[in-house]
Amino acid sequence: MTVDRPDDYLISIVHELCKLPRETEWLEFKLDNSNPEDIGEYLSALANSAALLGKVNAYLIWGVDNKTHDIKGTTFRPGEIKVGAEELENWLLRLLSPKINFRFYELVVDSQPLVLLEIGAAFRHPVRFKSTEFIRVGSYKKKLKDFPEKERELWRVFDQTPFEREITAENVSSDEVFRLLDYPAYFDLLSLPLPEGREGILKMLEADEMIATGKGGKWNITNIGAVLFAKRLADVRTLKRKAVRVILYKGESRVETVREQEGAKGYASGFKGLIGFITNLLPSNEVIGQALRKAVPMFPELAIRELVANAIIHQDLHAAGTAPMVEIFSNRLEITNPGLPLVKTDRFLDSPPKSRNEAIASFMRRIGVCEERGSGVDKVVFQTELYQLPAPLFETTDAHTRAVLFAYRKLKNMDKDERIRACYLHACLRYVQRDFMTNASLRKRFGIESRNSATASRIIKETLEAGKILPYDAAASRKFMKYIPWWA
Repeated sequence: MTVDRPDDYLISIVHELCKLPRETEWLEFKLDNSNPEDIGEYLSALANSAALLGKVNAYLIWGVDNKTHDIKGTTFRPGEIKVGAEELENWLLRLLSPKINFRFYELVVDSQPLVLLEIGAAFRHPVRFKSTEFIRVGSYKKKLKDFPEKERELWRVFDQTPFEREITAENVSSDEVFRLLDYPAYFDLLSLPLPEGREGILKMLEADEMIATGKGGKWNITNIGAVLFAKRLADVRTLKRKAVRVILYKGESRVETVREQEGAKGYASGFKGLIGFITNLLPSNEVIGQALRKAVPMFPELAIRELVANAIIHQDLHAAGTAPMVEIFSNRLEITNPGLPLVKTDRFLDSPPKSRNEAIASFMRRIGVCEERGSGVDKVVFQTELYQLPAPLFETTDAHTRAVLFAYRKLKNMDKDERIRACYLHACLRYVQRDFMTNASLRKRFGIESRNSATASRIIKETLEAGKILPYDAAASRKFMKYIPWWA
């Protein structure tokens, strides 16, 4: 179970583990061994073994005899250990790859001081410590490379278990399910009547794999159930860093923060409130383009909705310590999510939907947050053209994907790259609509008067030279020339 632990629960865990006849591949007992190198290797070995055996967590306990399982007490104090000038926990986290969830608990059990190290199972990749992967063979810690059959089986486990189906809270009571999950929101969003009685509610949640049957009449809460419907993501330790962060800055830089807030609810139950919060923070423009001459939000809400939904759905949920982020500046809106895209950024508009988190994407489609047919980027481009905004920008960093919406700016104030990007995306949008870009369509996109068609021609020429578009029929006369994206 990965919600924050009360001591009585942790003590009960210790007692249950001590009743086991022997150490297992996901459980190790120690008395006072506090060697940081050993602890790092055990973190790798126990996390990998837990994944291999389908366990949510592995455990390392100091203060218990490894043969008799008698509680003896320990002098080990993890909070007091430093490696060089670095605290033990930070040192371990830095040398583990990929990052996993683990936590030390200092307890008093049967009047003896104990330390319980709870270790989340490995996911997606075997856990390495100092570039070496370890595994448990019986009660012994070994290098994974020396046991190729276990390594192959571990990779099969990773391939078969998507993030959404992993367990985040194991063997909890029905009361705990109702405490952690916003189950009324589940039924409201699906326009379903709330079943009579607790059993009916639990059966519906189980049928949708939000929860799964546990042991002894208890329940397991899946990652998808928690990440979509947690009443408070902070109550689920493995997901507390997954809440969407919204930051409002003063001006065009990150120097001065005006307001910062982290979302509390799960993505599905909190989506409407999140979009409302973002739009309420946006400044207004009196005039946008030629058609709208009233106070309106700086960016169209539909575009924001689509891009936030994409950030949630396409993020790398296994990336530790990072989550989607919305940053609002005086001249732009940036939406960033962890993970690199599965398709190239210049093909976002036309590519078929491809998501890391298909179960989450599927549910969000069911409640109308996004559509089955594509990524929604075509809607974003259409809205920016309707409002005659600069074209959106899609870019990547080493480990993140970012979408940027820009505030209204006159064509004469756009630089060459912005003009080319707008022309290219206009050609993409026309093509997916089974149409072609022309000088006339580009003039309409930018609000260029017909007598200034030469301005549109210059932009088309720049985009042709950049290799972003091609003539549909190179032999056509200039007056009737049509254009398509380079990939069409």
